Amino acid sequence: MNRRTLLAGAVLALGLAGQGMAQDEPVKAGFIFVGPIGDGGWTYEHNQARLAVEEHFGDKVETVFQESVPEGADAERAMTQMALGGADIIFTTSFGYMDPTINVAKKFPDVKFEHATGYKQADNVATYSARFYEGRAIEGLIAGKMTKTNKVGYIGSFPIPEVIRGINSAYIHAKKANPEVEFNVVWAYTWFDPAKEADAAQALIEQGADVIIQHTDSTAPLAAAEKAGDVIGFGQASDMAEYKPSPRVSSIIDNWAPYYIERIQAVMDGTWESGNTWDGIGPGMVEIGEITEAVPAEVKEEALALKESIASGEYHPFTGPLNKQDGSAWLAEGETADDGTLAGMDFYVEGLTGEIPN
Repeated sequence: MNRRTLLAGAVLALGLAGQGMAQDEPVKAGFIFVGPIGDGGWTYEHNQARLAVEEHFGDKVETVFQESVPEGADAERAMTQMALGGADIIFTTSFGYMDPTINVAKKFPDVKFEHATGYKQADNVATYSARFYEGRAIEGLIAGKMTKTNKVGYIGSFPIPEVIRGINSAYIHAKKANPEVEFNVVWAYTWFDPAKEADAAQALIEQGADVIIQHTDSTAPLAAAEKAGDVIGFGQASDMAEYKPSPRVSSIIDNWAPYYIERIQAVMDGTWESGNTWDGIGPGMVEIGEITEAVPAEVKEEALALKESIASGEYHPFTGPLNKQDGSAWLAEGETADDGTLAGMDFYVEGLTGEIPN
């Protein structure tokens, strides 16, 4: 064997060794969070899922995260830094990150991006969300059955379809449980601001609401309910169990861990593809937290029956007959809403008062 052959063999061996090392390198998964990981709600659950990823994969995965990233230009900078830092996949976990995610993904075609609750996709951008409105139906039933004043307060974050769907679903099922019920919606224009959330809850309580439903991320509304006394509420995005058995009488829990594990595994396997995932109670992405003893037994039984019928697909929370707020027909008897209408929902159902802000 001549020197040239020996040299070629050594180069080939080094190349193969390098390939092996590259394969052994951990997948780097990044997470961009809109709130602090200690918010007790939305971001807390996303971070719990990140920790579950670490536990599941061990040293095969490295995770990095940045918390309390404002929606907009700050988010774009954070994503860019994460991509430059070697992230293989980046989860951007708030609706307002949609355009920044698309913008950054164009600059990093080899990085996979996953955007939560949005609708814009690309070859390297997938979207995912949960059918939170299924959980709102159960909260609405409990609210309608338990209110003594017939007034339910609802704290909305931003007037986007996800939030509007939740308001409508809760109202429909509260009204079925109690035809006298009224909803008062207050828009906080924030995902996480405990002071604003507390003020919103207090204003609703002063207006007579004895049930508070929230689509904001802190425990401040539950704290306001506890302080007021004889007011109940629900955990949002996380169990918020520190307020059990009352005022927190149940909760919607977002279970992201199985999805994150599945998508990171796809990156490892080289099978990741863009797409949209929208799962609910049945697949386990939406969980209903313990319904406490503060809820009458017969109401709990009804709520659990509703949960099971939704999970099995036997019942859809948006089933006609339903009209829009202006009285125009929307769904006929037995007709169910299609996903396209739900995804772009920009109207209230009949019976809700007030206007949806632009």
